[in-house]
Amino acid sequence: MIWEISIIIVVKFMDGKHMKTVGIICEYNPFHLGHAGHLRRTRMALGGDCAIVCVMSGNFVQRGDVAVFGKPVRAKTAVLCGADLVLELPSPYALLSAEGFAKAGVYILDSLGVCDYLSFGSESGEIRALSEAAEAIITSQADTIIREWLAKGLPCAAAMQKAADVLLGTGSDAFKSPNNLLGIEYLKAIFAYGSQLIPITVKRTGGAHDDDTGFSASALSRILLRGGEPWEYIPIAVAFEYSEEIAAGRGPISIKRLESAVLSRLRFVKDFSRLPGATEGLDRRLARFATSEPTIAAILEKAKTKRYAMSRLRRMLMCACLGITSEDTRDPPPYVRALAMNSTGMKLLKQAQEKARLPIITKPASARKIMGRAAELFEKEAAATDFYVLAYQNEEARQSGQEWRRSPVVINNGQSVGDAHWASRNA
Repeated sequence: MIWEISIIIVVKFMDGKHMKTVGIICEYNPFHLGHAGHLRRTRMALGGDCAIVCVMSGNFVQRGDVAVFGKPVRAKTAVLCGADLVLELPSPYALLSAEGFAKAGVYILDSLGVCDYLSFGSESGEIRALSEAAEAIITSQADTIIREWLAKGLPCAAAMQKAADVLLGTGSDAFKSPNNLLGIEYLKAIFAYGSQLIPITVKRTGGAHDDDTGFSASALSRILLRGGEPWEYIPIAVAFEYSEEIAAGRGPISIKRLESAVLSRLRFVKDFSRLPGATEGLDRRLARFATSEPTIAAILEKAKTKRYAMSRLRRMLMCACLGITSEDTRDPPPYVRALAMNSTGMKLLKQAQEKARLPIITKPASARKIMGRAAELFEKEAAATDFYVLAYQNEEARQSGQEWRRSPVVINNGQSVGDAHWASRNA
């Protein structure tokens, strides 16, 4: 049914009667040619004339790590390469499991009031198959099977695969690929919220054609952290901006540069049971090693078992370091924050300010006007940024309070300074 609806609306859209808006939930850590291809092919799928809103992780990412470059430049480069408006996925939600990450992103897009579609990449490329998988895994029968395997000591992802094998047969293959899995979580979130977002998916080829890099974002991050320059896999304008960040001593960033600060904070944590994901005794296991081991790697190695994914442990350590608790993410995100936009994004933001179910933060002054839980979480976000910038090589760039002084990046439509600079260099 979802696929049929998509086809009908795409035909209307291609007639040029109205512009549609599509949301993308992302990290862009770092932004590469594959991401540019996803933006381009999303527009092609919707007839070419659409607006794109991205909800992007900030300075901390879902695998439980720091972003290789800060959120201002990552948001800016997304707009330079095809996005119209970039919003922030607050750190407490970016540091959740795939399910929590997806639900928070979908909630922000749905609450904005201007988005019609949700686009994501997948190995499957078939929205019908992914939708059937998502519908099957949220049934009571699936829940029973998952609980049985969890009780036997299987990790959550493996238990979910067992349930899918029983309920879907060969269709359970959808659960065996990481982007398919995240796509299924997006679809589950759409179902859970009763969202009107129409999902579409772009097939990820993983090859060297059609803008795929052949490298994952994490692989490119490792190259950058080793001092390499993987610019052939990164759009020209992005390579320019990243080079500027490197020259300014603001990247690339690794958790190693913050290790002493992380260890210091962990040794003062008194209650690991309040962390997101602190179940099945994992809080006690982390507490045992986080307050005694001499390195982050040693903590993770000692705490790791077959049952716990390393990414889950990293997320918990990062949350402990940042003072993020399960209480912070018990409810959906309480505000929307703009990071970067072009002229189309500015128009979208104006429309959203009339329709959104959440307060929208555009400038520091608007951040100071929010109240209650939204204000508390924004203060945690500001503190998280204060911690992140301690990893900068440039000492002057480590000043605190940056969240309270930063306005969104606004890009004029047309060729960027970075495009012109790199075009002349490569001529």
